[in-house]
Amino acid sequence: PPASGPPPEATLLQARTIDGVTVLTDDDGYTLYWFGPDTAENSACQGSCARTWPPVTGPATWGPGVTGTIGAIARPGGSLQATYDGHPLYTTTADTGPGQTKGNGVWSHGGEWHEVTVPGRAG
Repeated sequence: PPASGPPPEATLLQARTIDGVTVLTDDDGYTLYWFGPDTAENSACQGSCARTWPPVTGPATWGPGVTGTIGAIARPGGSLQATYDGHPLYTTTADTGPGQTKGNGVWSHGGEWHEVTVPGRAG
């Protein structure tokens, strides 16, 4: 028999322009980041890193204006982490509200963090 209850809520990824750059945000408007040492299959951000840079829970779904490939990887412990164009996604505790990009270009936990940019739409 099918599992009872609604399916797990997917994280809605949205495109939002912050300081003239179109970046990927979560459904609350917080900027999403990718971590240089990560691979498409593995997050290099664990432990204290994941407390400062919380992984975005998978699965994820597209919002308006978002193009690219959305997926998910399994983290240690079995939880899912959303990915975008092959990068595991994170938020940061440095951003205290929506529309901030305080984590962009930061060197932390052994690598550089980058805001996730969304290709602009033609037209």
